[in-house]
Amino acid sequence: MLEREVKLRFDSPEQARAAAAAARATLLRPRRLQHDILFDTPDGQLRERGCALRLRHEDGTGVITFKGPVLASTMKLRDEYESGVSSPPQMRAVLEGLGFGAWFTYEKYREEYALPGVVVAIDETPIGTFVEVEGGEAAILDATRLLGRTPADFVLGSYRTLFAAHQDRSGGTAADMVFVVR
Repeated sequence: MLEREVKLRFDSPEQARAAAAAARATLLRPRRLQHDILFDTPDGQLRERGCALRLRHEDGTGVITFKGPVLASTMKLRDEYESGVSSPPQMRAVLEGLGFGAWFTYEKYREEYALPGVVVAIDETPIGTFVEVEGGEAAILDATRLLGRTPADFVLGSYRTLFAAHQDRSGGTAADMVFVVR
């Protein structure tokens, strides 16, 4: 299945929620913590091919996702296959038993809204607030406009690449994009 999405950067979760409210988006799922782990072979074969294997934990359940290489497009476009997982710790053990190892962990608080033809996710991350818009190309363009943005505002990078760029700019040394509990 093809996944098509863009991210939009917002200054705060409140600003993102205000944009969603102004667009008359309908709440689909309330705010919750997502804990994502990327897996790869020891020699990085998936990264080398531009692919991703992710295990997501949220609310006691999970999702395993394989993403193919990004295809040429004005939006982020790639094959994506997902399946629900009743026990993320057991799935992690399966992946590790198959020779995959965790190489990057990232967290975000996500809430999801609906606009015609798209899902709009407000993501609060340790590196800022992003709104992810996923759906068909025309619907993404319409939703972007309703959210007060244009294609010039599209962010196409993954959270991993955005985190690496943030670390480079800030001189950070953290290996993973997780919330620090103090």
